[in-house]
Amino acid sequence: MADNQKTDQKTSSHDGPLAQGFHLMAKPAGPSCNLRCGYCFYREKKAFFPENKSFRMSDEVLETYTKEYIESQPGPAVVFDWQGGEPTMLGVDFFQRALDLQKKYSQGKQISNTLQTNGTLLDEAWCAFLSRNNFLVGLSLDGPEVVHDAFRVDKEGRPTCTKVLDKLRMMQRYGVEVNVLATVNSQSATHPLEVYRFFKEHGVRFIQFIPVVERETDSGAEQLGMSMAAPPSLTDEEKSTYVTPWSVEPTQYGEFLIQVFNEWIKKDVGHIFVMNFEWTLAAWAGVAPGVCYLSPRCGRNLILEHNGDIFSCDHFMYPAFRLGNILEGGLRDMVQSKEQIAFGASKETALPGYCRGCDCLFACRGGCPKQRFATSPDGESGLNYLCEGFKKFYNSVHPAMTRMVELIYRGIPVQKIMAAADQPETSGKTSAVGEIST
Repeated sequence: MADNQKTDQKTSSHDGPLAQGFHLMAKPAGPSCNLRCGYCFYREKKAFFPENKSFRMSDEVLETYTKEYIESQPGPAVVFDWQGGEPTMLGVDFFQRALDLQKKYSQGKQISNTLQTNGTLLDEAWCAFLSRNNFLVGLSLDGPEVVHDAFRVDKEGRPTCTKVLDKLRMMQRYGVEVNVLATVNSQSATHPLEVYRFFKEHGVRFIQFIPVVERETDSGAEQLGMSMAAPPSLTDEEKSTYVTPWSVEPTQYGEFLIQVFNEWIKKDVGHIFVMNFEWTLAAWAGVAPGVCYLSPRCGRNLILEHNGDIFSCDHFMYPAFRLGNILEGGLRDMVQSKEQIAFGASKETALPGYCRGCDCLFACRGGCPKQRFATSPDGESGLNYLCEGFKKFYNSVHPAMTRMVELIYRGIPVQKIMAAADQPETSGKTSAVGEIST
């Protein structure tokens, strides 16, 4: 790749999460969910709370969280992120109390809310509430029935795609802002254009494709009594890199993104926003990414469980990564602790030498640490499992990304690239980098 694409996004080694601002995403219903999705990595976290018969954030935890989170944010805006499990199991009344507390402790700051949901429990009252209070909803929807229903089923094993689509249409009628969160798993990876066109047909304009990568039970999961296991015939070394049957293969993930991108670049730039492509363009333009796994360092996206426990990250909810409990006070100290700062810094400091010399590092930054269990070609551990897929995708879109950055710098609407991308290839060049008139 060209040298001018290797723009580093600098992060000062002494700037901790508190100085930069951080997210404390709440799981008010803990790991409780009304569905039983086959690839869910959070469901079995119930083993972490053996004393619980129900999972519900108390009013005390909710109020303490609201007050301390707002006070700890250095900027004028604060975003409350609600996930699960399935947070809508708590009902509208819980979230109305949350809004009342946000207003009480706002200190003049601008407060906004996002809610990630499987959508199945939404009704007219929910949609009216979400619309009235300007919630941004992240809806879990993997694609058409053949894709979505392969893994996203209820506790009785019944398909849920039809129900989720009904709720999507209901939210659209109420004017709720909806982003679709679609996993790329072993099933959906074989239907890239079918999945993408399905979302377009149903009026979805904002899409995020999330790779499913789950491996053999590690030591942290074993402490929680996780039941997922690799075949007993595998050696310990093989188990360390074994992935579940529903995990996407690296090259599958890269090819999935490429096929969607090739259609998007010809027809949908400026109309459909695929966040994976937006983040990629940001990397080519030398702009900080909007997601933690593409940042040079992490540690700024922490988790608040329903009981007030705070963890370093959603993907590291193990005893070793528990920072404390919000009811004990000291949220600032936990976020700025040497343990949390070291956790975030290790994303960069633990990079294999193979990554440090890679032309794609400026874009992928080594990916999510949770997925760094592969071995590099030179035998070094700590390579991201999806590395091959990342490189395949980034190398494929490099010409188009370079051209879009040029358009931005020249003040030309980036949508203009669609005209060139739709032209036949000539002289061995891909059409995405053809001349674009002003």
